[in-house]
Amino acid sequence: MAASAATETVNLSWSPTPLMPQIEIALAKGYFSDAGIKVQRINFPSGREAFEALLGGQVNIATLTEFPAITGALRQQPFGIVADVARYRRTRAISSAKYTPLRTVSDLAGLKIGTPLGTNTDYYLSQLLSAAKVSAERVKVSPVDLIPALLRGDIQAILPFAGVESVARKALGEDYRDLKSDSYQYHFLLAASRTVLNNKPAVVNGLLRALLRADADLKRDPAGASDIGRTVDHTAAHHQGRRPYPPQTLRPWLVSAPLRALAADAVDPDL
Repeated sequence: MAASAATETVNLSWSPTPLMPQIEIALAKGYFSDAGIKVQRINFPSGREAFEALLGGQVNIATLTEFPAITGALRQQPFGIVADVARYRRTRAISSAKYTPLRTVSDLAGLKIGTPLGTNTDYYLSQLLSAAKVSAERVKVSPVDLIPALLRGDIQAILPFAGVESVARKALGEDYRDLKSDSYQYHFLLAASRTVLNNKPAVVNGLLRALLRADADLKRDPAGASDIGRTVDHTAAHHQGRRPYPPQTLRPWLVSAPLRALAADAVDPDL
């Protein structure tokens, strides 16, 4: 794992989340530097914006969940997925006792529900309401405005990104209500531009080497990396646990060769 003589600079579009701590670990412990990679991280509110920056050529690498990736695949856009870095269940709808008791999905009926549209939470909310045959209004709200909008009464419930429930609980106090569900599993992906995949294989190799080291650290001591580590299935790229994911739509965009060369046992054998 000695540092490469030549250092490649990588622009990474990052949607901050505690559910994919491997990148933070690799940065903190210098694993990217050891692999000859200098990461310049650019924060975006959601994986959708991070993905758009990748497609627009502003960055080389992006973190995102599978919903924006599937949308890009359906549009035949140029990118590749090199790692399925982490997975998460236990999504929460959050509200206040002033608006609803929020004991079941039916308690969301007729409410204005804020969520970042075009993201996994938006998709999951639509599926949640549809499965329960509940009608509610989905309202576009940016991630940072969800809790303030709920407090003001502009909306009556939110479906936020994971990891913000402690902030919402503190803000709402005794009125805090949530509805948990593990019926949907999020996948946190690492995607690369076609330029990087075709012309800079050493960059992809270095990124994966660093993330594999961070993933090994996380498996040894999940609590040491993040309190939420216990709810995340930290798995390496494309390891699907015999689940029918990613759907057939994404298969042409999966690039497994770099990881296969580094850790063959981390690659789904069906790929």
